[in-house]
Amino acid sequence: MPTLGCVHLTEHEWRARTAAHEARVDALVGPHLERRRAGRSHPVQDFLFTYYSFRPAHLRRWHPGAGVVLAGDPPHAGWRGYTTTTDGVAVGPDEVRRRAETVAWVRDLLAATASRPAFTGCFGLHEWAMVYRTSQQEVRHDSWPLRLGHDGTDAVVESQQIRCSHYDAYRFFTPAARPRNSLTPTRERQRRFEQPGCLHTNMDLYKWAYKLVPLVPSELLADAFELARDIRELDMRASPYDLSELGYTPVRIETREGKAEYVAAQRAFADRAAGLRSRLLQEIGGLADPPDTPDRRTLRRP
Repeated sequence: MPTLGCVHLTEHEWRARTAAHEARVDALVGPHLERRRAGRSHPVQDFLFTYYSFRPAHLRRWHPGAGVVLAGDPPHAGWRGYTTTTDGVAVGPDEVRRRAETVAWVRDLLAATASRPAFTGCFGLHEWAMVYRTSQQEVRHDSWPLRLGHDGTDAVVESQQIRCSHYDAYRFFTPAARPRNSLTPTRERQRRFEQPGCLHTNMDLYKWAYKLVPLVPSELLADAFELARDIRELDMRASPYDLSELGYTPVRIETREGKAEYVAAQRAFADRAAGLRSRLLQEIGGLADPPDTPDRRTLRRP
């Protein structure tokens, strides 16, 4: 039976896209793999491979996305989620139905986030709250000194209003720092709290993209990875850590000038993320819920 309503790629087209994607990812993950083989780590650049669960080898594998048929003899024919028709190889309807719950949850989260105005007054204080009133042995990156020392770091936290809306940042706050946050984000209220100016919300576009593989094209996944990589650099430059030895100039958010620098960068990232969020919603928006899909309000978080 032919596959209708799909984009068709010739063997030449999908091979070219595969090669381009693999070369792009090799350049992105190569330094990390070299460090891993040498037993070395990097507090900024390794984050996307340690905090997030998607392996470099999986990131390198090219997927066309749902609704794309590959002609010829693509390796996808042997991959989970794909089916072979008289037209070629494509993500199968069974895979779309199997992923319906995840699609619905992510779609609702992204749409809710996009509906809110961007808040850009947090100044990256989540990283400071993670080391508030700790010893050097208790900080997350204990190999790197605090730029203002422990007392200076605590003083910055105590002099600022903290307004972190992202649960996966808030949950790493020290016990002493949590009451200082003006919000109390929880996993259950994630859709109510996430907003498009948050650095971690925008980094997580990479997570939602890889959780939807193979339904989304790998080019979009790689774009989300690059955005998360760039945001991570700002996140750590604005952190309390002194990373000058690694070539990172600090964004001194304890000063008026540093706050302005941070907000400008945060707004630029919010603009980039808005485009990616829209593309991701467009990719999954056409994957209608099967008739037996439960009400999305009761869906579990993927």
